[in-house]
Amino acid sequence: MICLLIVFVKQTKTMSEATYQSKLIKKLEAEGYYVLKLIKTNKNGIPDLVALKPDDVKFIEVKGAKTLVSKLQEYRIEELKKLGFDATIDREH
Repeated sequence: MICLLIVFVKQTKTMSEATYQSKLIKKLEAEGYYVLKLIKTNKNGIPDLVALKPDDVKFIEVKGAKTLVSKLQEYRIEELKKLGFDATIDREH
């Protein structure tokens, strides 16, 4: 006798990190922030976005649901926090 076991795995569809980042930029702009995407800077590991309002600066590292944060990115976020900035990781849920 042969037993056949079929397992169905529910896959949740996650959007790409770039798509999530675009949605986050639109959300921040709708909240009145001027948002810059940082592509190439003099400091490796700097967060992806900087969102600006008068008297409010946010540095945001954008990650997909399964993407890891590098040690250098963690270091840069802590460095920015020590300087008094709001620096966070925003992960797709």
